[in-house]
Formats: sequence, C-alpha cells, structure tokens
Amino acid sequence: MKFMKLGSRPDTFITTEAVRSVNSEVTSDLIVQVKGSRYLLHKFPLLSKCSRLQKLCSESPETSHHQIVQLPDFPGGIEAFELCAKFCYGITITLSAYNIVAARCAAEYLQMTEDVEKGNLIYKLDVFFNSCILSGWKDSIVTLQSTKSFPLWSEDLGITSRCIEAIASKVLAHPSKVNLSRSYSRRGDISCNESESTRHNKTSSKSWWAEELAELSIDLYWRSMIAIKSGGKVPANVIGDALRIYASRWLPNISKYANPKKQLEYDQKDSDSIGKYRLLLESIITLLPAEKGAVSCSFLLKLLKAANILKASSSSKMELARRIGLQLEDATVNDLLIPCLSHTCDTIYDVDIAITILEQFMLQGQSPPTSPLRRKGDFERRRSRSAENIDLEFQESRRSSSASHSSKLKVAKLVDRYLQEISIDSNLPLSKFISIAETIPEFARLDHDDLYRAIDIYLKGHPELNKSERKRLCRMLDCKKLSMEVCMHAAQNELLPLRVVVQVLFFEQARAAMSGGHVTELPSNIKALLEDTAKTSATFNKTPVDDQWTTASALKSPNSNLSTLKMKLAEDDDDDDDLDEIGKSSRIKALRVIPNRPKRMFSKLWSNNRSAASEKN
Repeated sequence: MKFMKLGSRPDTFITTEAVRSVNSEVTSDLIVQVKGSRYLLHKFPLLSKCSRLQKLCSESPETSHHQIVQLPDFPGGIEAFELCAKFCYGITITLSAYNIVAARCAAEYLQMTEDVEKGNLIYKLDVFFNSCILSGWKDSIVTLQSTKSFPLWSEDLGITSRCIEAIASKVLAHPSKVNLSRSYSRRGDISCNESESTRHNKTSSKSWWAEELAELSIDLYWRSMIAIKSGGKVPANVIGDALRIYASRWLPNISKYANPKKQLEYDQKDSDSIGKYRLLLESIITLLPAEKGAVSCSFLLKLLKAANILKASSSSKMELARRIGLQLEDATVNDLLIPCLSHTCDTIYDVDIAITILEQFMLQGQSPPTSPLRRKGDFERRRSRSAENIDLEFQESRRSSSASHSSKLKVAKLVDRYLQEISIDSNLPLSKFISIAETIPEFARLDHDDLYRAIDIYLKGHPELNKSERKRLCRMLDCKKLSMEVCMHAAQNELLPLRVVVQVLFFEQARAAMSGGHVTELPSNIKALLEDTAKTSATFNKTPVDDQWTTASALKSPNSNLSTLKMKLAEDDDDDDDLDEIGKSSRIKALRVIPNRPKRMFSKLWSNNRSAASEKN
C-alpha cells in the first residue's frame, strides 16, 4: 500500500498532566479543546494555515495569557486534530489509505485551503488521493472502508463516490491492467515510488476481486456492486459468485436464531443483530442477477432458509421463490426442506413456500411447443433460407422443447421424494399433501412408485384418516404406472382403500395377459367384483359382455373395457360409508372379503403364475 510523508521536523509533542503541548522555548498562547482533550499550542503556526481557527479566535475573548478555542464536533477526534497541528508545525506526518479520510475531513473542518496558504494540507491530500490512492486496488478498498466512520463528511467531499468509481473501473478492466501491488513509498513528497513494490498476481480467477470486496459493509458493498453491474462487462455468473462469497462471509451463524421457542427470549442485542442480518440479506437479494443460472439453485434455497429465520419481507421471499422456480430441476430434497419457524405454523417444514415455488415453476410455460402457425408472408421468407439453416432451427426447437420437458420429469421425481420426507409430520394436513402432489402434471410422472411410497408413509403417520380421506389421498395413484415390486407391496397393504388393491391386482393380470404370459384364475372375491362390473358396463355399452374381464383373450383384446372398470371402481367412492352394512350387492361383499387375507391371496396368485410359466417352459 502507498503512503506519503509530509514535514521534516522531529515530533516535539509531549504530554504533561493530561495536557498535550509542544516542547518549545516560545510560550504557548492558544488553548484548543478537542472532545475533552486540551492542547497548549501557538497561534502563529496554526492560524497561518487554518482559516476556521482565525475566525474562532477573532470571536472569542482573550484571557491574560491564553486564548481558548473549543472544537467539540471535530471530525476524526484528537488523532486527526493532532495530525493537522503537526503539519502546521512542520513535524513529519505519515499519510496512507488508513488515515487519509480522517485527515481530509479534519483539514476541511479547519479550512486549510489554498486561499489561506499555498500548498496547504487540503491540496496535498487531494493530490495524494487522486494520484496514488485511487490508482491502487487495495488502497481504494481500505479508503472506502474508512469512510464508514465519517459518512456525511465523506459523501460531501466526494470521497465515497470516487472510491466506488475507482473500484468498479478496476473490476471492469482486464485483470492484467489492474494495479494490485502493495507498494511502500520511501520519498517525502506526494509522488508514489513503486520501485520497491511487491506484486501479487491475483488474476487466476474471473472473480479475483470478490473476496476483497467482501470486507466492505453492506451499504458500501451494495453501491459498489451496482456500479460494477451497470458497467455491463462482468458476466452474470461472476456477479453470482461474488454474492455467494459475500453471503458466506457475513451470514455464517444465523442458524442460532432458528429456534422458534427462544425467539421470544431474545434481548435487545440479539434483536439488533437480527435486524442487521435481515437488511444484509434483503440487500443481497436485490443484487441477484436477472439471468437464469447466474447463481445456483442451492444457494437461492439457502438464502430462502435464511429469510425464514430472519423474518425477511414477503416480497424478498417471493422474489427468491420466483428465482428458485426458474431452476427448480437443479434442487435437491434437502434444499427444499425449509424449517417452519412461524408461531402459527404447526408443521415441521414450511410447506406453503414449497407450494409457491412449485407454482412459480409451473408458470414458466415450459410445455413443449406445438408447430408454429405460419403467418402471411412467411413462405416467401422461408424460401430464401437454406435447407441447412431450417434444419438447424428445427433441431434447436426440438432441443429446447425436450429440455423443458425433461425439467418437469426431474421436478416430478423431486416432488415425490420431497413428499416422502414431509409425510412423516403428523401435523401435515391432507389438503397440502394433495396440493403439492397435484401441482405436477400427469405426464411428468413416468412411474408412480415414489408417489406410492409417499402415500404409504402418510397413511402410516396419519392413522386417524377416515375411509373417505384415504380414498381421496389414493385417487392420485395410477396403478398402471406401478412397478411389479410396488404392486406386490400395495396388494398386501392393509392401509390402502379396497378399490386400490383391486385395481392393482387387476392391472397386474392385464399386464401379464398383454405380454403374452399365462393368466391365472382370479380369486373368487375379485372375480365377483369384475363380473359384476362387466355386467353393469354391458348395459352402458349396449352390447353383451360374457365374463370378458376374466379371460386371457379378453385382456389381450384391444376392445377390452379397461376404462369401464376404472369408471365403476371410481363410482364405489360414493358408497364408502355403507361398506359395513349387511345385504349389499356382490361387488360390495367381495370388497369386504379382500382385506381379511390380501397377503395370502396375492401370494397364491403369483405362485400360480410362476408354476404355469415353468410348465410352459
């Protein structure tokens, strides 16, 4: 870092009984009081360079030997005043990025201008500031940091804005053009001697500047980042990396405020800290680049967790949810598990914010586009293009469509696994479980295995659900999309509604028949249900149906009324409350029999299949 030395006389300031004075043969005739400290000085060297002291001395009465001047609001305190006083006496002083702001504010207060004397302190400080401080990277940052102690003075003198402009210009420039040296001047004038400087190459990364700027307070950092972003030369992902570095520097330990039971016990100090962190977090959110992927989805979700802990504004949370929704396919289940810290929230995790994120994801309009309509005149324009260009455009369109489609497939898997995690919570309402599950379009779930596992976990964690609620929960399941392993589990699951077990068994029979395998005779209770369904559907279709549901040829036939069976099974939902009554139809009687021995029934069914297959071979 650069520094400047002014003056040549040795330091003759001494302290006697808490009074600072100059060791001189000439008797002091001026007493200056600065914030409780007293200085015994001489009028001539000070008044010859300080216009303000001239004015104060002319207005204050003169005592027998000394004239008293009080400076209660002196910027920089006794250190800055003593620096200016030594300059007036010609005593050697050293100026650097660490004390130039305090010296400049003090000189401005004392009005040490060129009108009073040529080559005064303000002129020398400005030359050093413009030629040396602003040309150095580290010097600019240190000087900007020191303006925090004199915010109003620094703003009025333009020191803050000049430092921010210098920092932004260096970031926007090519790294090889930036002077990152830390030089130490040996000369006594305002020139900067860099002959003995030690240079450090910090250009290995595009965001070489991020860690240095991370030391700034949030208000100065925010202004610096705005200046850098407005330059338009720094890539969005580099801006994102810089914000991540800053957040990790200033938001490392906020998890200690995450206990909702202790939030009411926080004292004033903790409340002030939370307020400071909240302001910092919301400022970071406003600096996030608009480009998708500029910051990782994981980082955005961490910011959202911090926003929950710090009780950030709803607008900040909504902005994060919107950005997360744009790249939700990159998230993990652990990222989405955001603790719920509200006193009015009974669930372990914040399910509402997850629903909001999913809604934002679905609002993107990522559905594969259809062929575009040709407007009038398009044909002539298309004819002028080469066939190669048309092929490239078509391939690009297909690529973007498949990408949006694949993102929904990824999110569908993510949502089903997220449901498995939150289903354990006994306070999770059924409506919210269903709301999350139904946010994903049907085509995005290639299989329903993960959804089944989530439903099974929810049923085990909520034994108080009645039959109607269990059927409402399981209505989302598509038994045709269950794997064989999951079907075996579902057939033996006594928590599932009876209609789901019947559907599982039936579709397994249908799957075996369609694949050319041997179809065994269904158990009598299942057969009774299917026969009754077939007879009922015959009336609806105006065609006779002779036990078509239980024959292999019917199952292989493309005219099989699989949809009719699903319709009839769905109609059973309206009869839930009457299942226990005696004297119902054979279909209801069959349903009553199934739960008593589902495991034995299903194992028998599959053992017959295996034995038949072995005989065939």
